Amino acid sequence: MAELREIVSGLQFPEGPIAMDDGSVVLVEIKRGTLSRVDVEKGTIDVVAECGGGPNGAAIGPDGAAYICNNGGCFEFMEVMGLTFPGPPPATYPGHGSIQRVDLGSGEVTTLYEECDGHPLRAPNDIVFDSAGGFWFTDHGVRQGRASDISGIYYAQPDGSSINEVIFPSDAPNGIGLSPAQDRVYVAETHTGRAWAWNVPSPGVAEGPNPLGPAGAELLVGLPGFQLFDSLGVDGDGWVNIATLANGGITSVSPDGTTVEHLPTGDPLTTNICFGGPDLRTAYITCSGTGRLMAIDWPRPGLQLAFHA
Repeated sequence: MAELREIVSGLQFPEGPIAMDDGSVVLVEIKRGTLSRVDVEKGTIDVVAECGGGPNGAAIGPDGAAYICNNGGCFEFMEVMGLTFPGPPPATYPGHGSIQRVDLGSGEVTTLYEECDGHPLRAPNDIVFDSAGGFWFTDHGVRQGRASDISGIYYAQPDGSSINEVIFPSDAPNGIGLSPAQDRVYVAETHTGRAWAWNVPSPGVAEGPNPLGPAGAELLVGLPGFQLFDSLGVDGDGWVNIATLANGGITSVSPDGTTVEHLPTGDPLTTNICFGGPDLRTAYITCSGTGRLMAIDWPRPGLQLAFHA
């Protein structure tokens, strides 16, 4: 494995990176409340849109706009031993988050969804589009005092016309991704340190054979010791690459779950990965505790997402 290199520092808890066609990387800054663009060559940061709340995940939709999972501002950020940590919800948290659309040209932000079937979206976290034009997203939920949400995984349309809770229950679902054939959906749960897989027979439908897994899911991987999962990216060979907390780095799992590799980053709050560059061989990794965007030459080709801009 090649060495990690720093692209830029000074980001305010970055997440949701998207490698753009022009070579830049668009990402969210959760603490700052923005969708931002990093010029990879210059190492500069420019605000694309003021999202408010806590923009937590991002993806490009079929119309070329960015779609944002906004957790509603459910974290009170703290500085501990030189690292930025997300803490419990502040008094300003409104009790729900949202799905937003951002026009990348004008920066206009539109709210698409705040609830599903009368239940508020508590803290939407990560998002992935399929080639049919719909998107899957996770609701991580909120832990507050002695209470903890039981939440789920959703499928929605980008025009605001339809949202369905497809998978319930799940324990703090975070990262989400689709297999290269889009016939499997993967979800990483933060606090259990487990990643699950469901079969996808058609867009927006998930099913699994395991009566003991959440909603029938198959267990892809479960990590020993104190390791938590954040967001994820699937590469072109179908490996599921999961940002790992505490044991900061990227945990890469083969499609059948039999092989597990770990790339340490030195940041215990490593939160996401995406692929770009020539032949999608560059992995961009958000190191949120230290506020950095890192890059590394990846041993496998990345996966071209359903839509890009």
